[in-house]
Amino acid sequence: MTSVTLFLLIIFAAATIIIERLLQNRRRRASLMLAPLDERHRAIIAQRIPLYAKVPLYLRERLDGLINRFLDEIKFVGRDGFNVTEEARLVIAAQACLLIMNRPHRWFPTLKSVILYPAAFQSKAKKFDGYVQRDGTPVHTGESWMRGPVVLAWDHAAFGALVDDDGHNVVIHEFAHQLDEATGVSDGAPLLDKDQNAARWGRVFQDAYERLQKDTELNRPSVFNTYGASAPAEFFAVAVETFFEKPQEMRTDEPHIYEELSLYFGFDPAAW
Repeated sequence: MTSVTLFLLIIFAAATIIIERLLQNRRRRASLMLAPLDERHRAIIAQRIPLYAKVPLYLRERLDGLINRFLDEIKFVGRDGFNVTEEARLVIAAQACLLIMNRPHRWFPTLKSVILYPAAFQSKAKKFDGYVQRDGTPVHTGESWMRGPVVLAWDHAAFGALVDDDGHNVVIHEFAHQLDEATGVSDGAPLLDKDQNAARWGRVFQDAYERLQKDTELNRPSVFNTYGASAPAEFFAVAVETFFEKPQEMRTDEPHIYEELSLYFGFDPAAW
């Protein structure tokens, strides 16, 4: 056997192993997507996330499969002594998967882990969002890092899940950033499907963003949280929070944004 032949055999064997692993992962994901959610898990989610009960049955099956996959593939890590419980994993996974439940090809491809703190935390990150001020020090409730991870304060994540009509949800906010960052930049312009027009998206979002900035400057009320006026990426994340938690108000006050987000996510929560 020549060295060239041996080299080719090694390459062939390595390629075979890689392909088999890819096929195994694909089969595993397909199985997870088709498996019903454990009834105990479903009960926890229904109790802690009222929005889950509003999801139409035709979407619920896929949502449950995505939750199964998320729990299988994403690692949860506790910080500052936080013990990551089954409840915490379910509450985070279910909310994150709401954002992708009706777009079969959509996922969080670069996300490997979710880091949970017991409460608001300080970070070394120069760029952050979702923070409050305590004694003049920036204290974060959530972060989304390019290519992962997502970092969350559990007390805020749990409260945001339970109160689903105030337009504030740190989990939905940070995972909206994950979708936005899939393009390689965080600019409020996520990857769109073929049924959406990028030029229209940009025009509609820019107009609404500038309108929120003006409303914030003049202290006028808006359906959007004023934090969305700080940057286009933050406006997108705030708009997504509003879309899920105040859909009727958003459809009335900002119908063009609502239409774009309905197309992007593939459903109409105002009708739920």
